[in-house]
Parts: sequence; C-alpha cells; structure tokens
Amino acid sequence: MNVIDLLLKLLSFESITPDDAGSLAFIEEYLDGFEASYVNKEGVKNLFLTKKFGEGEHLCFAGHVDVVPAGDGWETNPFVPVIKEGNIYARGTQDMKSGVAAFVQACREVDNFEGRLSILLTSDEEGDAKYGTAIMLEHLKSINLLPDYCVVAEPTCETTFGDAIKIGRRGSINGYLTVNGRQGHAAYPEKAINPVHQIAPLLEKIAGVNLDSGDDDFAPSQMVITDMRGGMEVTNVTPSSLRIMFNVRNSTKTTQEEVKIHISKVFAGLDYNLELTQGSYPFVTKKESKIVKKLCSTIESVMGKRTSLSTAGGTSDARFMGAFDIDVVEFGVINDTIHAPNERTSIEEVEKLHNIFTQLIKNFNS
Repeated sequence: MNVIDLLLKLLSFESITPDDAGSLAFIEEYLDGFEASYVNKEGVKNLFLTKKFGEGEHLCFAGHVDVVPAGDGWETNPFVPVIKEGNIYARGTQDMKSGVAAFVQACREVDNFEGRLSILLTSDEEGDAKYGTAIMLEHLKSINLLPDYCVVAEPTCETTFGDAIKIGRRGSINGYLTVNGRQGHAAYPEKAINPVHQIAPLLEKIAGVNLDSGDDDFAPSQMVITDMRGGMEVTNVTPSSLRIMFNVRNSTKTTQEEVKIHISKVFAGLDYNLELTQGSYPFVTKKESKIVKKLCSTIESVMGKRTSLSTAGGTSDARFMGAFDIDVVEFGVINDTIHAPNERTSIEEVEKLHNIFTQLIKNFNS
C-alpha cells in the first residue's frame, strides 16, 4: 500500500466527530511495529503509537482522524473518495487525512532513526477537543514520554504547496458584555436610561480596536464585535439592557486581564457586566528551534522554495503541544476547501508531503 492507497482507505471511514469509525484500529494494525496505547474518555478515542530506535530525541507526528459533517452541495458521496483530474474528492481530504496518511506512511517505511518516533491521533479535534489531544499529553507527561518536537499535519499552505508552515497560533478570547439601562417610553427618553445611546459614542473605542501593536510573529490583537442585541423589537420602548459579544484573537502580548482593563476604561461610569472566556491560548515556537529549521530546510530541498513562517488562522491541537512546552510546527497540504462541499486535495501534494516527512525523519539528526 502506498500513501495514496492509504489516504483513500482513511477517507472511506465516516469518522464524524467524535467517532473514529474504526480508523484508529486500522492505523494501529497498519503500524504493527509500533507500541500502541489508548486514552479514551466520553466517546473520544486517542491513540499513541511509538517506537524507540535509539537513544536520541523524541519526534512526534500528530493529527486527527475526525471530520466535520459533510453538509449539502456535494457532487459525489463525501465518504466514497473519487479521483478526478489528479484530485481526490472526499470529506477530510485537506483537513486532515492527507496529513495523517503522509506521516503514517512515512513512519511505516522508517528502518532507522536515532531516537524515538511517535504518532498521536485523536477523534475529537473538530469538536470541543476537551477529551482529545490534551488528555493524551497529560498521560504522556505522567509516564515521562512527552515528545521533544512535534509536527502537526494540518493544511497550512496558502496558494502553492510548500509556501507556508505555522510556528504558532493566536489565542481566542470570547467576551460577553452587558450594558444595563432603564426601560422606558420612546416619547420620554429623559425618563429612561438607553444603553444603546450610552454606548454609541464608545463603539469606535472597541469595534476593530487593536489591543497591542503585534510583533514579528503575530498581527495585532484586535477586538472584533460579533453580535449586538437589545430591546423588544418594537419602536416605542427603549431597551433595558444591551448585550454585546466580541472575540479577540490574541497574541502573546495581550491577555484576558488587559482586555478587562481596556473595557473598564472605555465603559467607566456605566453599569455593565463583563464575562471573558478563553477558548485557546497563544503560543509560538522559536524560529531557531531545531524542528523549524529542519522542516524549512527539508521543504526547500524537496520543493526548491523557501517557506514562510506563519501564525495566522484559527486554532488547532498544536496549541496543546505549546502548553506542554513542546516545540511544535504545523505543515500540510493547501488549505482552500476545508469544511466546504467537494473538499479535495491533489495526489501530487499528498505524495510530496509524504516525501517531505520521509526526508525530515531521515535527516532529523544529521
């Protein structure tokens, strides 16, 4: 079985979050030379496969086998992969069974490595991820088996294969802000406290405002208003309160506390309540890290191009690696149809990704 055969097999598993649909057992059997262990909870399966070749460093490949629901608009069955004009169509081709196939096949073909190789897979990355990669890492920490370096094979390339890897991700702070007033008749505004009128001159101080100036790794942390509502949907009653929801994709330069301080300054003197939650925390791997330098040089060797180092985009399980102080990078195929109908990736990209992972393993300690 080659990497394309393996990918076609993985795509045939209808592994909608958090169901792995048997795909993890298949991968375990496919890598029968690796020691397997599971940490499962609340319907989520997490598989760790490892093989010690020597006394060197521990390199891990990580990813997820779960996919989002297919949705409507498909021209073919989303769980029966179809090859057309050099592309493979199925749910999960880009996100991220192509990456899983590439590193599983690369690890299967290894006959020598100066250290430990491992694979960490979860069935719950597209969902809440509460019982996914994070609890497996807790387990590995408890048995002193955390990796030194990790590659997460998320689709990272932007326009051409090999043009970008991710060395970090922004965090995500969610804000729920309620401005309290006093309901009244629209004909007698002086007898009411209208929260909409109160915040109107303040919007420019929160909507689209940068909370920091960014740095070499991250764009500025911007406050983005996502929802605003209040009132009774009538024209003659002013609202008693106004609820605003916002999101801050934060860099390492902005924390929840700094968001709270900014809101307190803007809304000083008003009656308001603020709740903040943190969906994920920012992390960045140093550009001088061995895994960054080795992956960049491997991509340049195989593709003949320099790759850019990015921290853009949403969240991924790499954030959990960062929280455990594991040097982590992300690299995979082009990201342009993930979660969309007729998701697809090219055979050429998958073969090149497999080649890059193979060469990375081969030359990691050279």
